[in-house]
Amino acid sequence: MRAACAAIALLWAGSAAAQTPGHPPVEAFGELPSLSEPKLSPDGTHLLMIQSFEGRPVLAIYTIGAPAGARPVVVPSPDWIIADARWVKNDRIIMYLTKDKVLGFQYENAKRLITWGRAITISATGGDDAVPFRHDRNYANNTGIFSVRDVDLDDPDNIFIPYHEITDNLSPADEASNLRAGRTPFNVFALDMFRVNARTGDAEIFSTGSSTTTNWYMDGHGHVVARIDRDPNPLEDHVLALRGADWHELGVFDASGDNSSGVEGVSEDGESLVRIRKSPDAASSLVSLNLSNGTETLLYSNPDYDVLAPIFDEWTGRVVGAKYVDDVTRFNYFGPQRMSLQRGIEQAFPNLTAFVISSDVAQNRVIVGVEGPRHPLAYYYLDRTTHQATEIGTTHPGLSESDLGAMKPYPYTARDGLALHAYLTLPPGKPLKNLPVVVAVHGGPDQRYSEEFNWWVAFMANRGYAVLQPNFRGSLGYGRKYLEAGFHQWGLKMQDDVTDGVDKLIADGIADPKRICIAGADYGGYSALAGATFTPGKYACAISISGFFDLPLLLAYERNRHNGELKNASIWEEFVGGDSGDLLGATSPARHAVQVNCPVLLLHGDDDTSVPVAQSEDEEAALKAAGKSVRFVHLEGDDHEMRLAATRLQVLREIESFLAANIGN
Repeated sequence: MRAACAAIALLWAGSAAAQTPGHPPVEAFGELPSLSEPKLSPDGTHLLMIQSFEGRPVLAIYTIGAPAGARPVVVPSPDWIIADARWVKNDRIIMYLTKDKVLGFQYENAKRLITWGRAITISATGGDDAVPFRHDRNYANNTGIFSVRDVDLDDPDNIFIPYHEITDNLSPADEASNLRAGRTPFNVFALDMFRVNARTGDAEIFSTGSSTTTNWYMDGHGHVVARIDRDPNPLEDHVLALRGADWHELGVFDASGDNSSGVEGVSEDGESLVRIRKSPDAASSLVSLNLSNGTETLLYSNPDYDVLAPIFDEWTGRVVGAKYVDDVTRFNYFGPQRMSLQRGIEQAFPNLTAFVISSDVAQNRVIVGVEGPRHPLAYYYLDRTTHQATEIGTTHPGLSESDLGAMKPYPYTARDGLALHAYLTLPPGKPLKNLPVVVAVHGGPDQRYSEEFNWWVAFMANRGYAVLQPNFRGSLGYGRKYLEAGFHQWGLKMQDDVTDGVDKLIADGIADPKRICIAGADYGGYSALAGATFTPGKYACAISISGFFDLPLLLAYERNRHNGELKNASIWEEFVGGDSGDLLGATSPARHAVQVNCPVLLLHGDDDTSVPVAQSEDEEAALKAAGKSVRFVHLEGDDHEMRLAATRLQVLREIESFLAANIGN
């Protein structure tokens, strides 16, 4: 492992910028993580990870116990982005690649962009590559080839991947949909399960689905267990279990809005499916759905916080635990051995979040992740046979604890009495009084903040600004009532929650009321302009990254990109407040630009496939027409996720200059 650590250092060499104590350069925050997602091979002899090299992610493969000075195998991707990678055999890796592509036509002034996903398998030595499905007739029609459902380590060659195939096995719903759209049966695709040779890429149908099939579940040993079929009218998930050669329905679940069956995987004993169950009056819980009779049994719940995700066994894919977030992420395993390991890791790293990232099949060798607000995610290699741990590296090697501001919970009460959750990060070395403040609004909006390192929040705090991160109503993780309190409240009560947090900072004497800026990405970008537009006296400036500002036009874009049908109509109806009428226009900042009285910074990726760059272009035009101060920066060649280091550095430099000019100290 010492050799692997030395090789990592070689890969980093020459990329770290010079650092001034207490004031690291922009690169220390904005470069891509130096390493991420390290994973051990099933036999524990190799380690892969994604690393940053010249501003792009590359795949690095290390041999455990290699001689001193041995270098890793480095696999670059100059045209596509390496999004993820995992072991599928002891000597075989699958890489997932993404690329944003423009289709052959446009919608008005908005490019129709699609994020394409492809998989490539390679050997542990970095060669002998194969492309699954490459010679299939439908390869070009599958925009995403990502999810391995079963690696089946009992089989030396094959893995299992769902894939869309042309079908003439039409359900009545298929036929009705075809008639409405004027399509022939040959335009309908079914999501089938394929057995894929990981060494050659050759694929064959293993189990046949229908055009309504949306997901598959396997047992970790090459056997199909269940699938989900989603009927469109009414929108329902049908959970089907495979018994022998026949499919049997276990249950039917509402799939409208953000609802679904919630099925995540197979239980550790293989007797049940495991699903996240939502409740209108309580936090979501994890339950088992018996494969024989469909009865449900509670597996895990917390009275105050939603179960956000299950924990999966890395090699079988079976559910072995559950995660939730209070202020930090909590890990709860069902088996005593796994739980004992988790408790031991937590004791070794007090006051930090520590968890298992990867292990070999025998669980003798383990990769552990450790993070906190002042501790960028670091990785350790733990050999449980020798009881030795070695630090592999950290995502941000140019930062030290003294560079980063302390984060603490900052609860407050909304004007209508709702208890709200937020976090406040303080600039290092500054007195807690009369500070310039950035309000960082999260995206989604059904996402949330927690006590963890955030590269752009950490950067702003380092540059002297207190940063408020509110989990306004509609945020995820606090139970169904908290989420639903945000329904139909875009620009209204959700925005009031953000404003009320600012007012508390002012009342507590923390914020200088004349030096407050509101910023965010995605929904946070919308909220930033909503704050500047609908509470114009509150903010000295506003920053949006990949935001949206004209809800009726965004709705039209969503319709057009799905051939006239609104794919997420029920989500628009439930969350935003309807797909027509006056509410969308009334809460669209671009339609009320005349009310803005502070400088605005807009940043948007030209290749954004989630929110068209036209939204920021239209907001800029509206602000200029109203005679307002606005700067718009196109982030060329990048998308909604800011996957390139050059983009992140450009964003941080623009933010640093803009804040200094408008609320700087």
